Amino acid sequence: MIDRIGHRFVRPDLLEQALTHRSAGAPHNERLEFLGDALVNMIIAEALYAHWPQADEGALTRARAELVRESALAPIARTLELGARLTLGPGEMKSGGHRRDSILADALEAVVAAIYLDAGFETCRAAVLPWFDSAIAVLPPPHKVGKDAKTRLQEWLQGRQKPLPQYHLMDARGEDHERIFLVRCETTDPVAVAESEAGSRRAAEQLAAEQVLELLQASTRRAP
Repeated sequence: MIDRIGHRFVRPDLLEQALTHRSAGAPHNERLEFLGDALVNMIIAEALYAHWPQADEGALTRARAELVRESALAPIARTLELGARLTLGPGEMKSGGHRRDSILADALEAVVAAIYLDAGFETCRAAVLPWFDSAIAVLPPPHKVGKDAKTRLQEWLQGRQKPLPQYHLMDARGEDHERIFLVRCETTDPVAVAESEAGSRRAAEQLAAEQVLELLQASTRRAP
C-alpha cells in the first residue's frame, strides 16, 4: 500500500484518517478531502502550466477540470488499491461503497492532504504527480480540451456533411450498484463501428464514440 502511494508515512494515523469515510464515524476524512482538493488543483495547475507553455488560461482551466474530476480521480484510487483499505460504516459496506467513484475520489484527495501534512508540499507533489503522468501525456491539443468524444465525433462528421452517429444499448447487466452497460456506436458514411462497456450508459457511449472517431481519423490518414 505504501509503495503504491509512493510515500512512507511518519504519521500513519494521517493515512488511516484519510481512508476513513464519515459513515464509519469520527475522525473521518472530510476535512482532509477539503485540503486535498485544493492541493490536487494546485499540483495539476502547475504541471499543466509547464506542459503547455503556449496554452491560454481557458485551455489550462478546461484541462485541469478534466484531470481532477471525480471520474478521473476514481481510477487512480483504484490503481492505488484504496478501496480495499477504506474504513466504511455498515451501510456503505453493504452497498459497495468501496467501489463507488465519489467515495474513491474523495479518499484520494484526502490521501493527498495526508501526505502534505506528513511531509510538506514538495514531498506531496513528488508523490502525487506520477499518478497523473499518463493522463497528462495523452491530453488532446489545447484547443480540443473540454470537448468530449461524442461532441468531437459529431463535429468531425458535420464538418464533412456526413450523417450523425447512432448509439445503441446492447446489454446491461449486474446489480444496481455495479451495473455494466454495453453500447455500440456506428456511423454509416463512412462506415465505422465500435462497442464499449462502462459503469454508466453515458460513459460507455463516450468510450465507443472515441473508438469510432479514432477509426475514422485513421481511415482518413490512410486515404490517398
